[in-house]
Amino acid sequence: MNAPTPALVAQRPERLRPERLRLVGQRRQILAVMHQRLMLGMLVYAGVIALIVARILFLAAFGDHAGRKVGVTALIPERGDIVDREGQPLARTIDAWTIAVHPGKIIGDKLQIARELARLMPEHDEAAYFAMLTSGKPFFYLRRRASPELVEAVNALGEPGLAIDREPDRLYPQTSLAAHVIGYTDVDGHGVAGMERSFDQRLSAAATRGDPLTLSISSRIQQALEHELLEAMTTYSAIGAAGVVMDVNTGEVLAMTSLPQLNLNDAGNGSPEARFNRATLGVYEMGSTFKPFTVAMAMDSGIIRSFGQMYNCPQELHVYGHIVHDTHPYGRPCSVAEIMKESSNIGTAQIADQVGATRQKAFLGKMGFLSPVAIELRERGRTLTPGSRWGPFETMTVGFGHGIAVTPLHLASGYATLFNGGIYRPATLLKVGPTHPAAQGHRVFTEQTSYKMRALLRLVVMQGTGKRADAPGYRVGGKTGTAEKLIGGRYSSAAVVTSFAGVFPMDEPRYVMVMMLDDPKPTAATFGFHTAAWNIGPAFSLAVSRIAPMLGVRPDKSREPNMAEVLPFVHETEH
Repeated sequence: MNAPTPALVAQRPERLRPERLRLVGQRRQILAVMHQRLMLGMLVYAGVIALIVARILFLAAFGDHAGRKVGVTALIPERGDIVDREGQPLARTIDAWTIAVHPGKIIGDKLQIARELARLMPEHDEAAYFAMLTSGKPFFYLRRRASPELVEAVNALGEPGLAIDREPDRLYPQTSLAAHVIGYTDVDGHGVAGMERSFDQRLSAAATRGDPLTLSISSRIQQALEHELLEAMTTYSAIGAAGVVMDVNTGEVLAMTSLPQLNLNDAGNGSPEARFNRATLGVYEMGSTFKPFTVAMAMDSGIIRSFGQMYNCPQELHVYGHIVHDTHPYGRPCSVAEIMKESSNIGTAQIADQVGATRQKAFLGKMGFLSPVAIELRERGRTLTPGSRWGPFETMTVGFGHGIAVTPLHLASGYATLFNGGIYRPATLLKVGPTHPAAQGHRVFTEQTSYKMRALLRLVVMQGTGKRADAPGYRVGGKTGTAEKLIGGRYSSAAVVTSFAGVFPMDEPRYVMVMMLDDPKPTAATFGFHTAAWNIGPAFSLAVSRIAPMLGVRPDKSREPNMAEVLPFVHETEH
């Protein structure tokens, strides 16, 4: 065979190489362009996603949903929770159904729709709904906090002008429990009463609303107090009632109630009487519950040196152009112990006269009685005093609790001061702990006076007007109070305020409780009487028997204050 010529072999690669190189170069250019376009597309896609995410976050943080702002995430509530001292929820924010109407978007028969709305939501009649639908206005709320059943029924109407949506709503799981402590919010979620109002900024600010607001209130103690007070109010047909349970050493309010009851989930429809806080805003003459303060003032002033000190106690006392009466007149000289035991106005008036107006005002001022009651709530009553007419006779009447009106919380704080060793500390509705320590306070009464007063008030419950307030084993000490109400500018014996202020266990005071009834009526069981000994006294006994075990106070009939301080000065003669 003939071999190929070298010239032919050498020429073929020379002819094909440039062509291949050109194709390879073009392919690389195409791949580079495709890569660039792909990268550009991915960047554009990522940018679009980033814009969408940013918009969602912006709307979550700052968007307006039906006129109300929504929290940044579900983990941070629209408004902070309120819990009791054990962490039980008292107020929290939930998503609730809302039904509204956009009249301009209604496409169906407006008269028929109005008829259906009146059937489903009878708070308005057909004419009212028709007026809304034809008003020309852009928007109406029809129902907030709507039930799922109602939402389903409205949705079934198939009308696009009816809007169904979710919005944050405040829920009070305990309904009326501690209503006047917790308070409530308006439709826009702002606090308008109670702790909801006082701590509105704390509960709504993004930086703080994630942590619950912990109150000093105990739901268990609150429930027991409200139950016994409501029973008494119902039994004696009173128009209202109030109660406070307080730790004498820290000032923590463990329970506080005002009656009539108020359902916080429907507070807007509550009566003015139900919304009124009788415990901190209402001021009342507390009657004989003031007498222990007068005796303690006299002891610290060096006027009373022994509970055996004697005073003249006639059938009636004519003084400064007035007459002072006693419910149980002695008609003979009586000791300080006897004055307190039988709640003698005549004896206490003479002690107050010795104390004098200047010292009386000073002591009351140091206890906070001459200022609005110290508490975190905005609903605080201002004490009513004789003012410029505070003369010698007014000093006497103030000494036995007439002519001066204070809140039940004032009275509770005063008894805490008198029996905790003599130190005044303002009351608090926040749980005492590392972030909220107990107030330092200031001294009002000497420690010795505070100690000696234990036996005197235990005597009142053991043998005196407070016998029906005793709770066996819990060593209750305290004082009844009955004060006539002003009717038409004059005091009337037909309408009274009855109260009992007590401390337990009196041998080592830990808790004070004040219970009050506004205008209780006599019954057959009380033999026609409507004084404190017959109505609020027994209610106090029942409340202590329920509450003391919850607080770790065990019944012990072998323990008592030093009754040798008072018993030798009580005479058993009839009077």
